Amino acid sequence: MMRFVPSSLASLAAARRIISSTSTANATPVAFAAAMRMFSAAPAVKPANPEFSSGPCKKHPGYDMNKLDKQTLGRSHRSKIGKERLALAISETKKILKVPDEYLVGIVPASDTGAYEMAMWNMLGARDVDICHWESFGKGWFADAVSHLKLRDTVTVNEFTADYGQLPDLSKTNPENDICFTFNGTTSGVRVPEGCDFIADDRKGLTFCDATSACFAMNMPWEKLDVTTYSWQKVLGGEGAHGVLILSPRAVERIETYTPENRPLPKIFRLAKKGKIDAGIFKGATINTPSMIAVEDYIDALEWAKSVGGVDGLIQRSQDNLKVIEDFVQDNKSWIDFLAKDPSIRSSTSVCLTLDLNPDQIKKLVALLESEHVAYDIGGYRDAPPSIRIWCGSTVETDDVKALMPWLKWAFEEVKK
Repeated sequence: MMRFVPSSLASLAAARRIISSTSTANATPVAFAAAMRMFSAAPAVKPANPEFSSGPCKKHPGYDMNKLDKQTLGRSHRSKIGKERLALAISETKKILKVPDEYLVGIVPASDTGAYEMAMWNMLGARDVDICHWESFGKGWFADAVSHLKLRDTVTVNEFTADYGQLPDLSKTNPENDICFTFNGTTSGVRVPEGCDFIADDRKGLTFCDATSACFAMNMPWEKLDVTTYSWQKVLGGEGAHGVLILSPRAVERIETYTPENRPLPKIFRLAKKGKIDAGIFKGATINTPSMIAVEDYIDALEWAKSVGGVDGLIQRSQDNLKVIEDFVQDNKSWIDFLAKDPSIRSSTSVCLTLDLNPDQIKKLVALLESEHVAYDIGGYRDAPPSIRIWCGSTVETDDVKALMPWLKWAFEEVKK
């Protein structure tokens, strides 16, 4: 349900803030009238939910903590009920994401970061590596590979990079090599092309895909993906601190046949026992203690996902949200545009927009919308060009995105003055 507000309420509040910041002697009716003239009438409708954060993200529609199953609270995650609930989270994930039966899905520590670094530390170094990055997190994986794993001491590490808003030439990657990439750049609003055709079906190397802001909102071509990671806090609006690791049979083979030399593995990174994959991880026997209330929160989100049509319905919801912003940008090209100019690589979840404003003005716009309880946490990522970032993942209601658009224009005009 949208929130209706008197058309002058935001303008009046903003004018009052200006007056309150002046001295008492200057706070006259004339000054107040002058301040009021500075502000145009605000839109009449606000988003019913102003949460547009790119992580942790908005809870699904109808979310109610009181409805979570609490039978595991105070129980060991190694108990029968604890293992059953963890196994349920894994099996429902496989069903909804349409993960092939022969692939393994496990719940691991430390969110997507932990899942991806766990894969890197266990498997990289067997072959030369092509690392593709075009935003901050992919750049971090490259730094891990060369500065911490020091892979260049033993193999060739190739870097394929592009500026924010663009994509490197992924066709230059070598199917003989391992390939590391982000499916969707959360901080740049740039995703890989549909289908991942740059990945060869007969590749010799493994693909390592950070899909944290893509899983559940974009089609995942599993036949192209050997290692896939994501966190609960993104598209399904779950809680942080837990990651999901999805392995193809080829990735499992790598773990069982390759042991990196002189590479210590902390306990929370260990995927093998006595030369074999630790199968328990992929059946609910987690490496360390998970939050069982976070597990229940995730199961609740998976149930909601089924209610909207599974992954196909989730993808459509995100695409609908993006379409609203695309239409708005098309009608307001003089002052707003996408960081990703090419629609074929434009994210439907982390939508990044540039404005005809300087960095300080953008900060003021973000603060103004937050103060009006219209949009929270939409500032661009700290390493990105000056911009705003609107989360349009599957839990966000399209009507809320529609309601936000007039407010963007209003805030732009106020700040521009």
